[in-house]
Amino acid sequence: MALEFRQLLPEPGTVEVADLLGALDLAARAPSGRPYVIVNFAASADGRATFGGRSGQLGDEGDREMFHALRERVDAVVAGTRTLSIERYGRLVRNPGTRARRQDSGHQPEPLACVVTRSGHVPIDIPLFAEPEARIVVFSPREVDAGTCAASVEVVRLDPDRLTFKNVLRHLYDHHEVRLLLCEGGPTITGALLHEGLVDELFVTLVPKLTGGGSGPAITSGPELAQPAALKIGWVLERAGSLYLRYVMDV
Repeated sequence: MALEFRQLLPEPGTVEVADLLGALDLAARAPSGRPYVIVNFAASADGRATFGGRSGQLGDEGDREMFHALRERVDAVVAGTRTLSIERYGRLVRNPGTRARRQDSGHQPEPLACVVTRSGHVPIDIPLFAEPEARIVVFSPREVDAGTCAASVEVVRLDPDRLTFKNVLRHLYDHHEVRLLLCEGGPTITGALLHEGLVDELFVTLVPKLTGGGSGPAITSGPELAQPAALKIGWVLERAGSLYLRYVMDV
């Protein structure tokens, strides 16, 4: 049974995340030549994206509902190699009902997994690479040995000076028909997308928890932007004390 959320903005009411996202049709907003890019994170009230090195302890069932609802609607998911390794990614859509709904709406049963690595290091020991039905594309300037993987793995070699997210997104758009891309982190990947002006929307679950310090990152890392990027509120939801914020880049 779907979870109910309390919508605070733009109109008060009781909503289900699947209905809200379905009404947005974000893929239709893709600009010419690249996918529409959305980013999803959970963050503590004191601004950390992880606790004990992982994001799992920050979220709850509402955050998981948002996480899976976003995955259901996208063509591809990008995550950094560190995020893949720490979170031990498996197949992106496990639920048979979700896979069937994706097919009914014209999607592949599960999103394409996208990995970008300058070092050529890819955590092929994680469950994702052992899934025969998983589709993965790796962008790297170096050779990547994925010959032992059960998953379907495509390696796209780009020279170091051409390994930008602009070129990655263009390839996904042209060769894989990706119109809606979900970034699940980590903070370095998100920061790089922001620096290239490629983030269109940001979904943040603000959880009622404090980490009390530590070395966990914020939802972005890397050098500062030349100017702070302005955002517009798309919606504010609440459930069990967590706030679910959808921001649209104010361009």
